[in-house]
Amino acid sequence: MKSFLKPVVVCFLLFLGVSSSYAQKKETFKGELYIGAGGGPLFSKVDFVPAVPLAFKQGVFGGISAKYISEKNLGLVVEVNYAQRGWKEEFDPASDFSYSRTLNYVEIPFMTHIYAGEKTRFILNLGPQISLLVGDSQKMSQALAEDLEARRAEDPELRIGMQYEGIYELKRIDYGLVGGIGMELKTGIGDFDLEGRYYFGLGDIFTSRRSEEAYFSRSASRVIEAKLTYYIKVF
Repeated sequence: MKSFLKPVVVCFLLFLGVSSSYAQKKETFKGELYIGAGGGPLFSKVDFVPAVPLAFKQGVFGGISAKYISEKNLGLVVEVNYAQRGWKEEFDPASDFSYSRTLNYVEIPFMTHIYAGEKTRFILNLGPQISLLVGDSQKMSQALAEDLEARRAEDPELRIGMQYEGIYELKRIDYGLVGGIGMELKTGIGDFDLEGRYYFGLGDIFTSRRSEEAYFSRSASRVIEAKLTYYIKVF
């Protein structure tokens, strides 16, 4: 009986030792703060209802980042980015119509940061994002401008081309969810994070169905992004 209990007691003591060591490591984990900068290309469009035939419009975005690792494999990323979003319409190739619109935003995502690995890490970022519209520009072909002018002259109440209205018709605040996956490489000169992201807008860029005069019941942004960020460790 004693010979049976001896290995059990040894295993139990080893288990307590490992558990105690793990608990001490967990308790003594020191937070890590990184600051960085980065950017990359993006491809955006707007989910219009009623539908408008669109293609993805290319733009760029970039800004500054702060990353705080609060415990092993978990942290928080906060960024302030400048982004060129918008949309590009598709027309019959036989026509001379063309139209694209650029909406410039200051974006602030707050993302939970999850990682796995040591020197080379798999990373996952996910969280809410709020954006402020700071600029607007549009390009319209002469043929399309003349066609719209002629149709509105015939019927001043015609509600076609509402997406071409001025910036005063756009909402200044946009909000949604952003998520990204990628890889992080830790080096002696800093860390490099490369990730692909998708932004799903929850707000509308035009006045929505809550207004009786609204034309679009839905006008939410959809954005695909690729971002490279360089981080340096503060502590």
